[in-house]
Amino acid sequence: MGNKLWGGRFVEKTDRAMEEFSSSFAVDRRLWKAELAATEAHVRVLARGGYLSRSEEAGLLRGLKSLRSGILSGAIPLEGDWEDVHSFVLAHLEKKAGAAARKVHAGRSRNDLVSLDMRLYLREEIVRLDSLLARLQSALTAKGEEYAGVVIPAYTHLQRAQPVLFAHHLLAYVEMLDRDRLRLRDLGRRLEVLPAGSAAAGGNTLDLDLKLMAGLLGFPKVSPNSLDAVSDRDFVLEFLSAAALAGLHFSRLAEELVLWSTSEFSFVELGEAFCTGSSFLPHKRNPDSAELVRAKAGRLLGNFTALFATVKGLPLSYNRDLQEDKRPLFDSVDTIGDSAAVLCGVIESLKVNLAVLKRLEDEDYGAAPDLAEYLVKKGMPFRDAHRLVGGMVVSLARSGCKLNEISIQELRKFSSEFDDGALKLLSARGSLRARAAFPGSHPGRVKANLRKWRRKLEAEGKKRGRG
Repeated sequence: MGNKLWGGRFVEKTDRAMEEFSSSFAVDRRLWKAELAATEAHVRVLARGGYLSRSEEAGLLRGLKSLRSGILSGAIPLEGDWEDVHSFVLAHLEKKAGAAARKVHAGRSRNDLVSLDMRLYLREEIVRLDSLLARLQSALTAKGEEYAGVVIPAYTHLQRAQPVLFAHHLLAYVEMLDRDRLRLRDLGRRLEVLPAGSAAAGGNTLDLDLKLMAGLLGFPKVSPNSLDAVSDRDFVLEFLSAAALAGLHFSRLAEELVLWSTSEFSFVELGEAFCTGSSFLPHKRNPDSAELVRAKAGRLLGNFTALFATVKGLPLSYNRDLQEDKRPLFDSVDTIGDSAAVLCGVIESLKVNLAVLKRLEDEDYGAAPDLAEYLVKKGMPFRDAHRLVGGMVVSLARSGCKLNEISIQELRKFSSEFDDGALKLLSARGSLRARAAFPGSHPGRVKANLRKWRRKLEAEGKKRGRG
């Protein structure tokens, strides 16, 4: 497994099974870009401190640049019998820059280096994932605008509750995704603490300009405690928690898409590109995309739970247990990104069954709460109004009469407080128009919210493009 960075203390060879068991290169090689960036900054700081000559610094920087190009082109494959990404980079750097590469690890340990690498990696991934979540928000907003006037039942307990606009329903997920994005960006600010200089646990004796390194890597702060710096995985746990929450939101949306696309609901139809068939049932068109998104939420929660359980009992400072932080991190990064991309395609290709939803508009008694509130405006206590309208619904249901089919005379049989104004509330659309109070599903308010989100997301997209 190559020359080990820690081999000076040992005489006997490491057991082969132990080498394979402890090797992390198959997982942490994903950190190679961050490792090169961290090493470049460290080389500059070593040179500033007088630990490298100018010619050594220049040679090492050229070597790092060449190594980067070689990995990107495939000339230097990210494979081999390496203990970890740190060993891989230093060995290849020595081939490129000669003996000066043997000086590079001065003043640092793999303990502080891996923490730095992961912060650099996650900072970049947060930007990418934020963009994907914004794209999903845009897809939901655009679909809401496409079907701006469509009414859909809102449910509580999976029983029809009140009519709302389909766009209002989609905008609920836009709000959830915005909280997910805020959590990621908030975490992004917190993880920008430089752990360099901490070495293995208690710091080092070299004169290293950590403020220079922080500036080179774009970190506003240097960790004030070396023990915390090398053992801190709060930022990973925060990400895994945020990812699990985003996955939960994805799963809720996916569940509704599965439900709505059943023959029993028939509210929507998923695009064929995001469905699969059955090996036995030739008529089937299964919403596998949504089902898989729903299932992957469990993996995201599992990743958070796994690392939380690993870290919860660890004494300070670094322990090898922390090597197990990367697999759940990388898996959650991939799962969130892949799920968001698939959901974008699902929403963009989604078709709403207008005929079914039109038929459902006035089939139930979703406007009943508006009638109760109508009586409240007339001075009746809400509990009395609730009881009166509930009794009215029982009577109408027994007679097979829909709410929008009754006359003012029939209404007044239940309460003399009802007048012609109450008739405007008896249809789904009349109910929607009556709910002008913030933050309900009034058509004008929903239209304004759609416009607000479209403008906001378009502005963000332009800003990202300029960045």
